[in-house]
Amino acid sequence: MNPAYILTLSCPDRPGIVHAVSGFLFEHGGNIEEAAQYSDPSTGLFFMRVQFACVQQTHAELSSRLTVFAAPMQMDWKLHDTAQPMRTVLLVSKEGHCLNDLLFRWKSGLLALDVRAIVSNHREFYQLAASYNIPFHHLPVTAATKAQVEARQLDIIESEGAELVVLARYMQILSNDLCARLAGRAINIHHSFLPSFKGAKPYYQAHDRGVKLIGATAHYVTADLDEGPIIEQDVARADHGKTVEDLTTMGRDTESQVLARAVKWHSEHRVMLNGHKTVIFK
Repeated sequence: MNPAYILTLSCPDRPGIVHAVSGFLFEHGGNIEEAAQYSDPSTGLFFMRVQFACVQQTHAELSSRLTVFAAPMQMDWKLHDTAQPMRTVLLVSKEGHCLNDLLFRWKSGLLALDVRAIVSNHREFYQLAASYNIPFHHLPVTAATKAQVEARQLDIIESEGAELVVLARYMQILSNDLCARLAGRAINIHHSFLPSFKGAKPYYQAHDRGVKLIGATAHYVTADLDEGPIIEQDVARADHGKTVEDLTTMGRDTESQVLARAVKWHSEHRVMLNGHKTVIFK
């Protein structure tokens, strides 16, 4: 199989960018296999994702030439080797539906991940981690130990070379400092009742109010709680006959599916930040 790469870029919009990029790849032996682009009229920015095969240039050689090529157009670009799955650390608390789903999809070859570690403030899932042969780090959190625990979490993330951190129902609020350190590479999932039903037992609150939609949102982690750039959302319909248990089950299923799609798109370098929004080339 020929070496394949994914080039993602953004820059101020101007005529001829697609022509210039495709010409550059052609000149350096690249064969484009997939391409998508978007011009945002509200910001004046251009976004592009190109997947291509190339046997004539190594990653280092292409990167060196791209640096020269991109400078005149003020391009912010990244070059990814498709043969390298994304190194990932998963964080979880006591609810395991998202963790279970991600691990199954990963082991089934449906997610281009390299799951390096699972970190939890509880011990519930150490056996699950062992069944997948993944290191499990139990780091209990209290108000007094929060700073030390976050330092240890960051040490694990960095030592594993994690390009992605997934909060798979991790129920601790991250500090502003840790959010900043993980900017653009940490994904969280929450029920879309927020901010209407905050706090404990949101599905009990939803049932009491007779909601007609159960939803979930996957987004990048920022210091603003549950307000980071949105990657994916979905809903399921409910009616008066649904019990609290029904709503909870529907919510967990929706959360798992939404998070899995967000992780998949991120791991395939299909998500690009556009200020407080995202551009997603599905």
